[in-house]
Amino acid sequence: MTRAITVTIPHQLGRAEARRRIDEGFGSFTQHMGGAAGMLSKTWEGDRLSFALNAMGQGISGYADVDDTTVKLDLLLPNLLGMIADKLKGRLKKEGQLLLEKK
Repeated sequence: MTRAITVTIPHQLGRAEARRRIDEGFGSFTQHMGGAAGMLSKTWEGDRLSFALNAMGQGISGYADVDDTTVKLDLLLPNLLGMIADKLKGRLKKEGQLLLEKK
């Protein structure tokens, strides 16, 4: 059984800077999967980042939508990872906030 999660992260960076930071910092996404992630693929279409990766032998996919004041991350977690979705959601929100802090 798959489980969808959504994380919305507010920011004050503007769309272009938030997108730049998401693009540069997205590689660390694999670390949020417990370091067990394999190949990451990502593609931008406008302000939407589509991504897919393998973690713990299971595929994860989703989108990151960037706008002027928020980044909305939608993930589809398979079986095993769906059981720890709440923990992953909290970690992703915290790390996303750090990435999008105004400096």
